Amino acid sequence: MPTESSLEDLRRYAVARTLFTPTTLPAAIQRLGFVQADPIRAPARAQDLTLRHRVKDYRAGDLERRYARLAIDEDCFVNYGFLPREHLALMHPRQPRKTWNAETRRKAADVLAFVRERGVVHPREVEQHFAHGRVQNYWGGSSNASTQLLDGMHYRGLLRVKRRDSGTRVYEVATHQPSDDSPAASARCAAALIALVLRKYAPLPAASLTYLARLLGYGAPHLAVQTQAALRLAREHVASCRIDGTTWYWPADENPRSRRYAVDDSVRLLAPFDPVVWDRRRFALLWDWTYKFEAYTPPARRQFGYYALPMLWRDQVIGWANVSTRDAQLDATFGYVAGATPKGAAFRNALDEELQRMQQFLSPR
Repeated sequence: MPTESSLEDLRRYAVARTLFTPTTLPAAIQRLGFVQADPIRAPARAQDLTLRHRVKDYRAGDLERRYARLAIDEDCFVNYGFLPREHLALMHPRQPRKTWNAETRRKAADVLAFVRERGVVHPREVEQHFAHGRVQNYWGGSSNASTQLLDGMHYRGLLRVKRRDSGTRVYEVATHQPSDDSPAASARCAAALIALVLRKYAPLPAASLTYLARLLGYGAPHLAVQTQAALRLAREHVASCRIDGTTWYWPADENPRSRRYAVDDSVRLLAPFDPVVWDRRRFALLWDWTYKFEAYTPPARRQFGYYALPMLWRDQVIGWANVSTRDAQLDATFGYVAGATPKGAAFRNALDEELQRMQQFLSPR
């Protein structure tokens, strides 16, 4: 339903709705719906950098340390990350587009029996027992065949990540609720996935919502047709407005003009995959500049840095920071869209407070 929201309303709404008052770790993951994972640690992994703004007294590594005690899973959604276990039922049993040949199915059955017998298995144990050898990986290099097989079994819902040992996924046999593959049930799952995407990343320009619906082909490839139908239906029933030729969408039960979506004077250094900045198309529309993730860009061509953290002040993303630690102390460099540091004590004090929070976040328990 059209509203009279302005771009300023949407910008404030985009920030305030996802940077909610810090809560518990389970409550934050439930409210976010999905937390994207990334292995790069600069100065911490993306999932930790995302959660530190939303979980009270969060420290780097808390998610991994507490994972086994929480009702969450590592799995695929629009990309790979952590999500409440209840969301898995929307995507499993997953039917990948690429089917295994008979030999791979036999190997997977043998490994599944091995994991079921052992209970919990490290990839090293699988390799030692089966000696699958080496295979070409997705990037053209060579990797452990057992690791690749375990990845495939995890993706297909045969295994789940029980925990991580020094960053390595340790597996157990997955269990799922009995599935209903009727057309009506598939349509309900697809509609729920579209709603989950919209609630996580709203407000979304039309092109971004379409793009995210396509990305659901990663988490639910077997629901591609139903997802597109759910997308068409959602556009007719969710809230929307049109600004400068762009149609924006958000959940029907939220109002971007509401006073509940107020921003404070904080400076926040965000993960490159934080919901506030994840959608680069939306980013450019809301803040009128282009942020790039350059970890895989050759150093000579980088504009922002290896792992530049977008810098949010109030409801404006005004620049970026590259943060590292030396002798347990922060080393931070900054860049600003306007070319200079904002003037005034308010910004300086807010930035100092954010660096203190970052220092605390990186300190051990």
